[in-house]
Amino acid sequence: MPAAAVTAAAPVDEMTGLAGFAARAVDALGEWGVGLFTLAETVFPPIPSEVILPLAGFLTRQGTMNMALVLVTSTLGAYLGALVLYWLGARLGLERSIRWLSRLPLMDREDFEKAAAWFSRHGRSAVFFGRLLPGVRSLISLPAGAQRMHLGTFSAFTVAGSGIWNGLLIGLGALLGAQYRLIDEYSRFLNLAVYAALAVVVGSLILRGLRRRRNTRSGPNEA
Repeated sequence: MPAAAVTAAAPVDEMTGLAGFAARAVDALGEWGVGLFTLAETVFPPIPSEVILPLAGFLTRQGTMNMALVLVTSTLGAYLGALVLYWLGARLGLERSIRWLSRLPLMDREDFEKAAAWFSRHGRSAVFFGRLLPGVRSLISLPAGAQRMHLGTFSAFTVAGSGIWNGLLIGLGALLGAQYRLIDEYSRFLNLAVYAALAVVVGSLILRGLRRRRNTRSGPNEA
């Protein structure tokens, strides 16, 4: 790494607050620690992935972590956490599991209901797209389990969606490097970009459905 890059890079020990705590924890635990963080964040969000994963990406830029392994462990942790919630939904049912989990600190019943409504509207695809949405990302597994979504389909969609989201945040942290303090700001823009892309996808699906319904109704009249 060039000397200028080493000088510009912000040492982990100089970071303060939540970012500093997370940076030191991730630096000490390594790639598998990132997986543990994403597992915990999926089930019970003490520190959001928007903090942990860019931090891990930043550390890969410093050469202390392997980026490919960080992506694998973070996605595995997210998948295992999603399986826990899937199992709870299948075991307890949606209403009982929401009632139980919403009693935990930092857990809001409204977030669970938002995830359930998203799944109700969009079905299986909600698991994939839901992994890209803050506030829905982890909780989408509950209604999927309650509706007994096929485990293979659930697993494939969860791993794919988690891998894309994790890769974006890890890459963002590596890209910003010494400008680490900008990560929170850029993460917000990333969220907005994801929302916009999903709005386009959902809008096109709705328009396609309306067009198909209109064609079905007009078909017999034209005949």
